[in-house]
Amino acid sequence: MQFHEMSAFALAQGIRQRQFTAVEVLEHFLDRIERYNPDLNAIVVLRADDARRQAEAADAAVERVDKGDGSVGGDALGPLHGVPMTIKETFEIKGWPTTAGYAKFKDYISPRTAPAVERLQAAGAIVLGKTNVPELAGDLQTFNSIYGTTANPWDTRLTPGGSSGGAAAALAAGLVPMELGSDIGGSIRTPAAFCGVYGLKATYGVIPTRGHIPGPPGSRGKRDIGVAGPMGRHLDDLERALDLLAGPDEAEAPAWRIDLPQAQTETLAGLKVAAWLDDAFCPVDASVEKGLRIAVDLLRERGATIDEAARPDDLTLEQNHRLYYSLLAATMGAGLNTNTLEKLAAVARDSENDDYRTRFARGASLTHTDWMRQDEERAQLQHRWVQFFERFDVMICPVVNTPPFPHDQDAPAMERVLTINGQPQVYMDVTVWAGIAAIAGLPALSLPVGFSDEGLPLAVQLIGPAYSERNLIQIARLMSHHLHPEGLTFPPL
Repeated sequence: MQFHEMSAFALAQGIRQRQFTAVEVLEHFLDRIERYNPDLNAIVVLRADDARRQAEAADAAVERVDKGDGSVGGDALGPLHGVPMTIKETFEIKGWPTTAGYAKFKDYISPRTAPAVERLQAAGAIVLGKTNVPELAGDLQTFNSIYGTTANPWDTRLTPGGSSGGAAAALAAGLVPMELGSDIGGSIRTPAAFCGVYGLKATYGVIPTRGHIPGPPGSRGKRDIGVAGPMGRHLDDLERALDLLAGPDEAEAPAWRIDLPQAQTETLAGLKVAAWLDDAFCPVDASVEKGLRIAVDLLRERGATIDEAARPDDLTLEQNHRLYYSLLAATMGAGLNTNTLEKLAAVARDSENDDYRTRFARGASLTHTDWMRQDEERAQLQHRWVQFFERFDVMICPVVNTPPFPHDQDAPAMERVLTINGQPQVYMDVTVWAGIAAIAGLPALSLPVGFSDEGLPLAVQLIGPAYSERNLIQIARLMSHHLHPEGLTFPPL
């Protein structure tokens, strides 16, 4: 087995046990980056020489420990000791550029490191580079004026998704074994689906997002809806990375800890599954439905109970999306200047339309009173999900309504159109299905399930109750034993 086929934590174990060296592992990935990244533009900041020095130091630490010269305080070998990885460009790393693809931040060098990144580095990970994002992480495609366009490894004419598009493309191509992504509108789950890898959106608040841009550099407040999460080619990597990443930020650390429940699912037989496979409010493409049917048929064959009509009480997809998009717009609007907000307030006041432009204006210009009312509506929704998951173990639904589509950069997002089953559909609807878990703060996992007739990855979304990440991963693991007995497929690069 080659290094790029192995899990990140298996690589670390091999390095610790001196089966191979950190330098050998790093050079293997750097060679793949040199060969394949020029066509993909997934990794946009590369610090190979720094990574080489860290790999040499990691190997020296292994030797000292083997000789008995190491100490717990000096040469403790962490669970990711010597493993190279990349980080989504939106996360700050001290001394590194963190532009979020935004021209005004082109020359910004971070004076700090995001806590989530610090935790991976403290575990021994070697950050060799950063991966591309759309401008301010605000699109389900990945391109910006600083670093250009990232391509899908399965077909470079297509988008890898966004905003963790560079991350997903790098993983799919085997340029790195693991990544750290972020998700407010499907930004982990959609790229994972489009590129055929695993992506975990954690429960809101489980992983600190301080040091992520946006918000503005130096922000200390918690950004609504947005979360961080691991991405990889191996589910064990997602689970073990979650162990490292989960925990309070420094201000709360003296008082509380996170103790995520262990997985309760041992077999697919008897699993109670709610299946929300399509909806007239946001129809899914036939290829997306094919992936969903693959997953549902597998679950049914293995003894799971499937209910395709089950929903939280009185919840419609349209109702969910309107609340989600309003609070999403409020979060995004918080970073806008006063002049822009005044213009949006005028649009919200005067427009009689109900298009996405008007909805954004209304959400971005919410009064605090109106925001609090919508936050209470969200709290009521979250309670309905609690009650729902007393009857079901997991919800399965689309990650997104479309398969990977061609790069589309000629018009602003709100003016673009997708073709779904031969019919035009508003581009901004790409966030509808992702919004189910996002607005309720629930964990969700993007699970590859096969390929379309065109050879493109298919995926489904697994949603569980709050803090059920381990159980979601276990369900995905049980399904993947049947779907991917030899592991995930690499694209024909």
